[in-house]
Amino acid sequence: MTHTATVQSHPCSARRAILRTLWYFELFQHPLTASELERFSNCPKPELGDPGEILQELVAEGVVFQFGAYFQTQNIPAWVERRQAFNQRADGILPTARKMAGLIGAFPFVRAVFVSGSLSKHCMAPDSDVDFFIITAPRRLWLARTLLVFFKKLFLLNSHKYFCINYFVDSEHLEIEEKNLFTATETVTLLPLYGRHWYERFTGANAWAWAQFPNLPVRSIEQVPHGQRSFLKKTAEFILSSPPGNWLDLLSMRFTVWYWRRKFRDMDNHTFDRALKSRRHVSKHHPLYFQKKILDAFAERVARES
Repeated sequence: MTHTATVQSHPCSARRAILRTLWYFELFQHPLTASELERFSNCPKPELGDPGEILQELVAEGVVFQFGAYFQTQNIPAWVERRQAFNQRADGILPTARKMAGLIGAFPFVRAVFVSGSLSKHCMAPDSDVDFFIITAPRRLWLARTLLVFFKKLFLLNSHKYFCINYFVDSEHLEIEEKNLFTATETVTLLPLYGRHWYERFTGANAWAWAQFPNLPVRSIEQVPHGQRSFLKKTAEFILSSPPGNWLDLLSMRFTVWYWRRKFRDMDNHTFDRALKSRRHVSKHHPLYFQKKILDAFAERVARES
């Protein structure tokens, strides 16, 4: 997808890089610290220099406002209080997310489980869900997804609060196909909770995303479980690895796409394909198409400030 909000290539202006980073995160009303601005800048450290010095210049000029350790271009102190409350709520929810990731990882054909969305940025609004990004075995993605959906409907009463399974890829297609500022940010902030070596493979397949943030390290995987399969999981996978299992996977995909097309019948084909991408190797369920809203808003802000 060609979009004006795609991250710009180097060389860069350090001042401009800091402002662009602030503008992007302000779309989420999320002020940043100086160290965060360095990590999420698209300007390499040698060119960026000391972000603290640049920030103080911008503050002195009235272009940026400082509230304690946080910086933003809008004079809205409530954003800092909001962020701190969301950070605190995220601390309380993360242990539950880890348990849920372990539960998801116990299902047949699930190879890795990462937290995505707001919790992956250490934030959690009162009405937010815990979003999961899941890697499955090839040609069994839709079967794994259907089993997880059945579990959610039967045992969690269809609650999304701690079990929002909205993005799946299989282990042979780890590279994120859409490449822009939004997808790069979401990719580099994924929080691995299950399947340590698959996170390593995922980061390797998506080096393009980390290239947009040259000062951002890859997440530590020291405490991430390897994701070894239990006897029950191995047995279920052995049974479902037969030709009937392949048929069930295809059936699961076709039924799900049919259901989504009926449910979101007002979507045009282009929007449907972007927001509810459905291939044998990928399933994305983002009916609000938040990506487009953010990229459009960011492009407008950049154009306005140019």
